[in-house]
Amino acid sequence: MIKEQRFDFILNELKVHEQVMYEQLALALDVSEDTIRRDIEHLYRNGLLSKIRGGAILLSKNPLTFHDRTAFLTEEKDIIALKAQQFVKNGNTIFMDGGTTICAISSRFPADIQLRVVTNNQALIEVLAKFKHIEIIGLGGVYDRNTATLTGGATCKEAEKYIADVYLMGTCGVDDKLGVTATWETDANVKRSMLGNARKVVALSNHGHLGHVEAFKVCGMRDVHALITNLDANHPDLNSFRNLGVQIV
Repeated sequence: MIKEQRFDFILNELKVHEQVMYEQLALALDVSEDTIRRDIEHLYRNGLLSKIRGGAILLSKNPLTFHDRTAFLTEEKDIIALKAQQFVKNGNTIFMDGGTTICAISSRFPADIQLRVVTNNQALIEVLAKFKHIEIIGLGGVYDRNTATLTGGATCKEAEKYIADVYLMGTCGVDDKLGVTATWETDANVKRSMLGNARKVVALSNHGHLGHVEAFKVCGMRDVHALITNLDANHPDLNSFRNLGVQIV
């Protein structure tokens, strides 16, 4: 049995029994306890369970398999995904746009969370479909192969029909002076439509996008309520954003 199959076996056992022990898993999978210990450690580092002495317990129920989640989670995206959870509340209506970081965030949602998600992200819809209590509103438009999203005037008009509690906004560039920018004009247009109808705007950026400027302006930093990065909130690379009235996470 390959390790990914072992991971899913362990997670399924946790789903049924809520607790597993190294010895029990080693016997069931016919591998050494050292192998199980490494598997548990790997799953723990990916936020899929909690470790206890001699085993593991269920962290939270989540309908995605290990394979589903590793398709979206890199270390940087996982840090951002975990930080973003504090902005998502049960019963919220949320705008979520394009990008794999957005998919990573959704993969961290608890299975029983109740949300309404408005999105133009095709890949995200596939992830959200596994959550029974999330209402998915897919925006229509023209499929953009560059961003794997639906864009255009129709997309913008549809987005403007909704009022969101939170907009989780993927970014291409975030600069303290020039604000949030996008690589593609069509992407920038959709982002502005979502931003204009959101009570709170949370910009998501890995450290490589900080200080970077693309061709199309989305908004100034004054329009952003919180900035989530993969860096520690006290990292010096974030110093230029500290006096802009933006919560740095």
